[in-house]
Order: sequence, then structure tokens, then C-alpha cells
Amino acid sequence: MNQSIMGLAEATELVKAGRILLLAGDEDILRQLPKGQWIAGTIPYFIAPGHGGLAVRDKIFVTDISAVVESVSIAQYDQDTLSRVYVEGPEHGFSFIVMPATCQTHLAFALNAPSYEDFGVRPLIGWISGVHLSDLGKVTPKIFNGLTGVALEEGALVLQAALVPGKVAEIGILNLFEQGDGDVLTFPAGGFSVSDVLVNGEKRNFSEYISENKLDTRLPLVADYYGVMVNSAFQSVDQAPGKVVFYAPVFNGVRYKHAKPVEDYVAAFNSRVAQECQGCGDRIIFSCNCILNYLYSDLEGKTTAPFFGPMTFGEIAYQLLTQTMVFLDIYDA
Repeated sequence: MNQSIMGLAEATELVKAGRILLLAGDEDILRQLPKGQWIAGTIPYFIAPGHGGLAVRDKIFVTDISAVVESVSIAQYDQDTLSRVYVEGPEHGFSFIVMPATCQTHLAFALNAPSYEDFGVRPLIGWISGVHLSDLGKVTPKIFNGLTGVALEEGALVLQAALVPGKVAEIGILNLFEQGDGDVLTFPAGGFSVSDVLVNGEKRNFSEYISENKLDTRLPLVADYYGVMVNSAFQSVDQAPGKVVFYAPVFNGVRYKHAKPVEDYVAAFNSRVAQECQGCGDRIIFSCNCILNYLYSDLEGKTTAPFFGPMTFGEIAYQLLTQTMVFLDIYDA
């Protein structure tokens, strides 16, 4: 298995052996790793083989991609240069990206990625780094460039991986949320925070609408992008100034609906995997899921096999997603 959770000593040995690694862990333990061919983001929440969902600060989640890549390079971007991420991706391979939550580059990517040159032409997958929830507001999320050992709290790091001949990379999205049967919601102005909403075309204050209709904000808004369900998860609803804040932006003119409840996340997950991913377990190189799914669906101690990985502050499959699992499937051409 190319994915596992391990202590510092074991991870250090892999780095020293020259393995090519995608890592996730608490900031303190990541800072102790030697330089090497790795890229990392901070988070202490995982779905791990043999453990299921867990929160742990003294372990590192390791994804070893050495067997499927021929060569790698690590590029650093900021909010102004990240628009080149698709153009500069490898023609035969994939790009793996990590960004710290709420940094300016994260916000710019969330709002603008679909307008970047060559958007979606080459596979881009990754995640938004975070912190233990008890450290919110006290510790900043970080990303690490293993080649230099440098930790960043602003910007994006992209591992550009050329695949070995005969292999193909494909990105998958598994979103258990679907549009409910309620009102059609559109927004006159998009972004991470909104005040007004058009409810079936009628302008309303969105926070008042949420309160009056008793919407469960653990369930996201869902947009249907030509059959692909894309979530905007709620962060907060502030009655006083009338602002509603999201973890991923809503966009002007897009039709949203409040999601249907998912009564049993693990059961629904297993059912979807059986339908859509038969026999894919051995091909899954990387996956990550959302910290909101971990919390709201009580995934501690539960498994989502064959998908393991960090529980993130945002998932990236070409663009920013929330309350969604994304995965990288490498298979023979």
C-alpha cells in the first residue's frame, strides 16, 4: 500500500531513501523531517489504514508516489502567478497542490481558478492545509517544500509529477450531497460572503431566509454543473450584520439549492464506491476528504476504504471544493 500513517523515524527513513512523498501532519513534526523529495501541508486529522478516522499530532500521513512517477519538480506560486498552474503542469503526468487556508493565494484561487488559462487541461489535485480545531485563531496553517525545508503560510506549492511511460492520471470526485427539493437560490454578487440572495427570483436577506426556514447549515448549498455537484459549505451565519460566510465561494448567476440530508455517511459512501469504483482500490494513489464531513458525519474511528488521506480545510480537483472527497487514479494506458 502506498498510503500509511507513521511516526517521525519511519518517515525520515523514507525521505533519506529518496522516496517521492506527499505528506500531511502537525507543524511540529513536519519541521523535524530532513530535506528531500516531498511536499506537505499541516493538518492533524486523517482517515488512516488500520485506524479509520483519527486526530493525532505525533504521526505523519504518508503517500508514496515513487512507483508511478518518473521525475518531479516543486514550483512555488503566489496569488498573482498561480494563474500559470495549468499551463506549466506536466503534459504526461499531474500536478499536486497545497495551500494554507485563508491565505491570499487560497482566496484568489477559489474565486478565479475556472478563468485560468488552460483550466482543466492537465490534472490538478490537492488540498488546503489547516490546523487542529483547538488552535484556530492561534496557529496559522502551513505548507512545506521538502526540497528546501522552507515552511510557508502564504502562497502555493505545486509538485509537478511526470508519470512513468504507460501510465495515465485521472482525477475523481465523490460528493455525497445532492440538491434538495427546496427553493432555487441565486446570488446577485458572488464571493466568500454574501448578504443578499434571490429566492426563486425574489430578493431576500440571506441570513434572515436561513433563520426563517430553519436551514441546517451543516448541509451545503449545491450547484449542478452539467451533472457534477459542487458544494459551497457554510462557515457562519451572522444575524447582526446580515452576512453569510462560506468555506468556498458562491458565484453570481449559478443556481444553488440546499442539500438533501445524508443520514449515514459511511453507508452512503460505501454504496457509492460500490457503484462507481469497482476494482479501483489498487489504483488510488492519493485521496483527501473534508474536515466538515469528518465532524458532521462523525467519522472518528470509521473507515472509508479504499480511500485514505488527510481531512482537509478544502479539497482541490481542478478548482476548490468543500465537503467533498477527491482522489487521484493512476492506471495503465
